Amino acid sequence: MFRFLTAGESHGPALTTIIEGLPAGMPLTAEPVDAQLRRRQGGYGRGARQKIESDGVEILSGIRFGRTIGSPVTFVVRNRDWENWRDRMRIEPADEGREPPKAITIPRPGHADYVGMVKYGHEDLRNILERSSARNTATLVAVGAVARELLAQFGARIVSHVVRIGPEEAPALTDVTADELYERAEASPVRCADPATTERIVARIDEAKRKGDTLGGVFEVVAFGLPIGLGSYVHWDKRIDGRLAQAVMSINAIKGVEIGMGFSVGAAYGSQVHDEFTGSTDGPEPGYAAGVQRLTNRAGGTEGGITNGQPLVVRAAMKPIATLMRQLGSVDLSTGENKPAFAERSDVCAVPAAAVIGEAMIGIALAQAFLEKFGSDSLDEVRRNHDAFVATYQRGGSFG
Repeated sequence: MFRFLTAGESHGPALTTIIEGLPAGMPLTAEPVDAQLRRRQGGYGRGARQKIESDGVEILSGIRFGRTIGSPVTFVVRNRDWENWRDRMRIEPADEGREPPKAITIPRPGHADYVGMVKYGHEDLRNILERSSARNTATLVAVGAVARELLAQFGARIVSHVVRIGPEEAPALTDVTADELYERAEASPVRCADPATTERIVARIDEAKRKGDTLGGVFEVVAFGLPIGLGSYVHWDKRIDGRLAQAVMSINAIKGVEIGMGFSVGAAYGSQVHDEFTGSTDGPEPGYAAGVQRLTNRAGGTEGGITNGQPLVVRAAMKPIATLMRQLGSVDLSTGENKPAFAERSDVCAVPAAAVIGEAMIGIALAQAFLEKFGSDSLDEVRRNHDAFVATYQRGGSFG
């Protein structure tokens, strides 16, 4: 079973993750992981923290001579800002007679501050914000990079682009390849594939920064080259749609997820929603059973809780970041007085970064389902099982 556990605080010494269940023999080095970590730190509208950190992983276990060996893989991402936070985030007890750092007692609306303090009984919201910070998504991106490397062994590729920030929305894309989408998105400072919309978004972010405000938006993740058969309709927690939604909704500030047509299906007739089948005399295409294709991809790559061989299309809505320089109203929990909310350095807009994190979480959910379907002891075993299954449905043979 492919699973992982992360640990670490935003201003602590390091972020750590342990990954279990990777098949032995899979090529893996720090380079592709570091590449994804760099992408996470990019995007117009990011704050000063990204100028301090330059993320890279140290691999401590589970890999020998550039290949996994079947044991847990351990990554460490050092926090370079730790040196400036040693006194405020020290692990050892405070020195006797030395005054501890002043507690932060004014929660930010929209953040985990207040509910976290109530839940865990803390009197200093620093204990909440350090773990609930989006800084901790660096470990998710590192795990997602590993998942992507696994899926890439079987021709799958995951790409994202920003489709909206604030009121500025990009026109819909049609008939675009994975390479085209990636190149167009990466060429934009806000990862928007449309240059005209990019210009308007940059202007909106500048405006929000001048006002001390923040902006949210919507990003889309597309997974190309997936086989039919990931997920299941048999149990509620095996449905690939649900697993993808849970993975994406776990990202900080994500408030909505849709697949394919998403919420718009509620305003359409069935004839406008479902993807009709058609026969083909040209033979099977990758991802399709022999002689069977679909005319559209309104379902977004899933049917009945299972991937159907078409591109998987997932969109997520991110709310504006909760830390505003133009502080919102709050209450000092130590006195009961009305006070402006606590403010610490923050981004104006993190939607471009959230898109990279979305790629990672979708990659993780897909890799888990992939290894459940095709096995996980060794890469050779996974490949034999995958290739035999795909060959069977592409030639129209028996599945019994």
